[in-house]
Order: sequence, then C-alpha cells, then structure tokens
Amino acid sequence: MKIVFIATEKLPVPPIRGGAIQIYLESVAATISKKHDVTILSVQDPELPNIESRNGVTYIHFSKENYLPEIIEHLRMVRYDVVHICNRPLWVREIRKVAVDAQIVLSVHNEMFAEEKISFADGLECIHETKKIVTVSDYIGTTIYSRFPSAKQKVKTVYSGVDLQTFHPKWTQQGAKINESIRKELGLKNEKVILFVGRLSKVKGPHILLQAIPNIITEHPEARMVFVGSKWFSDNQVNHFVRHLYTVGAMYKDYVKFIQFVQPKDIPSLFAMADVFVCSSQWQEPLARVHYEAMAAGVPIITSRRGGNPEVIEHEKNGYVVDDFANPEAYAKWINALFTNPSLMEKMGRYGRTKAEKEFSWNVVASNLLSVYEE
Repeated sequence: MKIVFIATEKLPVPPIRGGAIQIYLESVAATISKKHDVTILSVQDPELPNIESRNGVTYIHFSKENYLPEIIEHLRMVRYDVVHICNRPLWVREIRKVAVDAQIVLSVHNEMFAEEKISFADGLECIHETKKIVTVSDYIGTTIYSRFPSAKQKVKTVYSGVDLQTFHPKWTQQGAKINESIRKELGLKNEKVILFVGRLSKVKGPHILLQAIPNIITEHPEARMVFVGSKWFSDNQVNHFVRHLYTVGAMYKDYVKFIQFVQPKDIPSLFAMADVFVCSSQWQEPLARVHYEAMAAGVPIITSRRGGNPEVIEHEKNGYVVDDFANPEAYAKWINALFTNPSLMEKMGRYGRTKAEKEFSWNVVASNLLSVYEE
C-alpha cells in the first residue's frame, strides 16, 4: 500500500519540537515502512529540509501559512491508497475532493467532534467520507459516537506506544548507570524522586502536585519533586502561571526542582532516575503518552481519573488512579504509600514494564493500525 500521514499544522515531524502526535507518526511510520510505501506531510521547520528520507519514510514539509492548500496541491499530483489525517476532521472534505480513490482514515487525539469544534452537519459529512476513525482512547471514541451515533461502527481505539529500546528501568545495568548519572547531575543522591513531565499549564495540574508537598515531606523528608516541561512545547518563556509555580516552588526550594523543555531523546534518562511518576491532569485528557513512557521505564504511575488516562492503569498493579483528582492530599496519600513500601514500588514498576512490552511497543501499535487499513 501507498500510505500518507498528514500531521497537524502545529509541530513538525520528525518531532524535533516534541508533540505526542508527532512522536506517534514518526514511530509507527518507521515500522509500517518496512512493508509499505510511507510518506509523512508536516509543517516546515528551519532545522529540517523540505524533503528528506529517514528510516524508509519520506518526509515532506509545507509552509505553515499555506499548509492545507499546499497539501491539497500535493494530493492532486500524487496518488495514495490510504490517506491518514491526524486530528483535523474539518480537512476531510477538502482532501476527499482530490484524493477521490483513496481510503481516508482519520485519527482523533482530542475532543475534535465537540460542538465547539465542529458543526453537526460538518461532523456527519466527515464521518460519511472516512473509512475508519482511529482514536487514542476509548474515552475519545465515546466523545464522537455519543454525539454522532452513526460513527460507532467506524470508530476503533488504537492506543499509542513507546520505544522500549530507549527506556531502561533502574533494575537493569544500563538503567542503574543512567539513574546514578542523572541523579548526580541534579544533585539527587538517595532521595526519593517524584517526577512530573508535561506542559506547565493549569489543566495539567502541576500546582495541585506542588500543594501536596507538605503532606509528603511530613512522612518522607527525603522526597524530592522534579517538574520537567515548559508552558508549551519547546517554548521556555515564563508566563503568569509558570511564574506562580516557580514562586510556590521557591517556598520548598530544598524539595522542588524545575527543568525546562527537554528534547524527546533526553526524556528516557529523566524517567530512569524517578521513583514515582505522577500525572495530575485536571482536564479530560485524551490519554497522555507519558503513561507509556513511565511504564517503559519501570516507574509506578499515579494518575487522575480524567479522560482516557485510567485506561492504561491497572489500579494497584502498575499504579494508582486518583478519583479525588483536584485534592493534593489524594496524591500525597498514594505517593507516601509507595515511598513507605519500596518493594511495592519495584513490583509495580516491573508489572508496568511487562505491560508496556506486551501492549504498547511501536510494533504492536503499527500492527494494530495496519489491521485498520487492511479492513
């Protein structure tokens, strides 16, 4: 098959600026390209050539200002068997006009079929023109067919994945070396490390986690909280909310560290030095990819019961799901429980790693996606 993936206009692929969709595309394309002809279309970036080939995948970059028109022109000239559009249902109509013979697959990574995002008429037309609608979680699937019942037969959940080769649990020889090296670099020796990785925005809940510190250090004064991220992908400018986090963090300066945007290639090392990973999202998150990364690194997860996040957590096996997600004490409760029981931390981490190997490798994700195409 000749397959083209169309990324959103936000960030480039390869994912040099980060982004869950961008990482997803690069990773599944590398596997699928072993058997099929694969092209990825995305926005231009000064650090990327307009056309290149990597790992058997062709990358073509178009200007941000005229992104969709340039894609339309490309599809007018080049025929594909499968056109896979990422997260932009409103593009389906225009793309169908030029890709008349292609099977159109739409992957939905957010609540793109909500009333404020798409009209009922446009939603129905999009569903009619697509062969399959792939969602990153069951939660996102329900947001589509609860409003558009006719979509239910077309919707299929294909969970995202993780590159298992780049994550090294600390019980492995390489993981132990990375753990020691990063902890030394950050001034963390025998401390117990709580890790947060994500955008520093209110919806992600880092402020909730900061408020949990007093309850944690009362029981575990050796605890340290490390926040990795910035206000937006690769943008380290400090806005009002980030400044607020820094101010609160300064009240606990011996217990909190902030690390700004980190290139995706460096993220695995930070997970390797963590004891617990916390996703304190306050919004209905589709399903944050950091869950897959924490599992791959063998780190137990504490996540909020929001959106699709709980779908990959087996409560008390690879982590805990926090029902009272806006309550700092609810996170402190589970963090303290794990810090009190190191053998449980390791047991959960090992279970998570095994789960990632069985269910969330990129080979598994690519195979699941191919099965959708082949249908």
